[in-house]
Amino acid sequence: MPISFLGLRRTYRSVNRIRQVVNVLLRHGFGAFIEQINLQRFIPIGKRFRAFGHWPYLEKHTIPERLRMAFTELGPSFIKLAQILSSRPDLITKAFADEFKKLQDEVPPFPFEDVMNIIREEFNAPLDDIFMEFEKTPVAAASIAQVHRATLNDGNKVVIKIQRPDIKGQIETDIDILRNIARLMLRYIPESQFYNPMGIVEEFSKTVRKELNFIEEGRNACRFRGNFSDNPNICIPKIFPDLLSERVIVMERLEGVRIDNIKAIDEMGIDRKELARVGVDAYFKMMLEDGFFHADPHPGNIFALQDGRIGLVDFGIVGWLTPDIMESIANAFLAIVNKDFDKLVDEYVALGLVSEDVDIETFRAEFKADLMEFLVPMYGLTLREINFPEYLDTITHLAIKHNLKIPSDLLLVNKAMLILDSIGRELDPDFNFMSIAEPYASKLIRKKYSPSRIIERARKQMVELGDFFVTTPKQLKLLLRKALKDELNIKIIPVGLDRLIRNIDRASNRVAFSVVIAAIIIGSSILNLSGIGGRPLFGISSLGVIGFTVAFFFGLWLLISILKSGRL
Repeated sequence: MPISFLGLRRTYRSVNRIRQVVNVLLRHGFGAFIEQINLQRFIPIGKRFRAFGHWPYLEKHTIPERLRMAFTELGPSFIKLAQILSSRPDLITKAFADEFKKLQDEVPPFPFEDVMNIIREEFNAPLDDIFMEFEKTPVAAASIAQVHRATLNDGNKVVIKIQRPDIKGQIETDIDILRNIARLMLRYIPESQFYNPMGIVEEFSKTVRKELNFIEEGRNACRFRGNFSDNPNICIPKIFPDLLSERVIVMERLEGVRIDNIKAIDEMGIDRKELARVGVDAYFKMMLEDGFFHADPHPGNIFALQDGRIGLVDFGIVGWLTPDIMESIANAFLAIVNKDFDKLVDEYVALGLVSEDVDIETFRAEFKADLMEFLVPMYGLTLREINFPEYLDTITHLAIKHNLKIPSDLLLVNKAMLILDSIGRELDPDFNFMSIAEPYASKLIRKKYSPSRIIERARKQMVELGDFFVTTPKQLKLLLRKALKDELNIKIIPVGLDRLIRNIDRASNRVAFSVVIAAIIIGSSILNLSGIGGRPLFGISSLGVIGFTVAFFFGLWLLISILKSGRL
């Protein structure tokens, strides 16, 4: 059974979803990929023939555009995957990342009856027992949840975020399918391991499961509320713990307008320059002080409130930064300010996690040369004139060029900074990211060299040194013992050998198939010439007609298979 080959649950829903995924990919021109990973068995014979003839459509759109359209058609899971991948140009190239940034997950709302049923199931009470007022029309509807305004019986004005019915089951099914597609890619397309498909699926799985757990989002909101308790300019909505579950979250309603609604902000009489400074200042506090930041700062999640404060909502996607990464980010900022190339290279080596098989000195020289080519023109600029988005974009491309493995949280930082810079410039044409970053970077570096921090680092290094002296003799003894017993094994991985064997196997099958077709044609010809083989039909023996017909369809099938593979 195909489904046992994939190792998926034996349910109609899973099989049907696999067919849907395969057919959508086929319709958008990814037939060769489907054949490469051996999923063509899920395509009905009729559709295999009809798949040809879409060439004008394929010629009008690039591969990234077609993949974006396919993901849009496949729904919430694939849209979320594309949105996550849009921040990973190091894995999928800039062309795909830029195209995936266009994806929006706004979808039609689900019925109000489902809203009432979900709230009753989660809180064991009907709607009227909890809310004085409840707006039936949602203010926002996305792929995972939708949001309604309401008023609690105690008079508190709130918003309620409610998960779509059965969305968790659908996403879990899609995660299983994506995980097995990743396995098939590694098996049949060995070079795909460079893109780490299993790592991408696992990162997606971890992120989307957190988004599906509103209790986790509630915890994040409470943590942010605590971090900004002393900041009068930032408002984090209050969470109502008695009205919190995995599928429903009720929080304080913020009265304001989206941060990109410039006209409304001006009508409210708010100073846009101060608003930009306060917002970006808050994010630098998150990134360079707290090590915990709101990782989805698009304009729909940031509000300008009536009293001039900034309100943040939607805490499903967050990022964590270790003290070492925060220090490296701060050092990189200061190196840019001071135009210290060597220091900048050191920090990007630390942040990029250069792989062990790279010659560090060669890498350092080449990376520094590329950095200088970009940064030398900045020597004549003031801090305010430095274009930060251009800088981040160039650094990301240099990291891709030199095969640096950039941590996912660091890429979330890059994504957040680029969005914030765009919002800041929209609010204030004279806005400059670097000017706001410099004080935080300097403060973090001063903290790094404080006596308490130096003592703590020294203590950790002494512990690591002690562990090294304790474990090294044991490891050497084990290594020598294996060498003396001829138990020391060297693992060699032949890259591309599986694909070569598979191609040879496919070619031999086609040759054998061609021989069978030729034999049928020759046999039918002999039957026709000898005058045997049944009653003549169109001047040809009936067995000959059957043989020629079978040979024709077999030959057509073989020709389509060859054309489809692109190896004529």
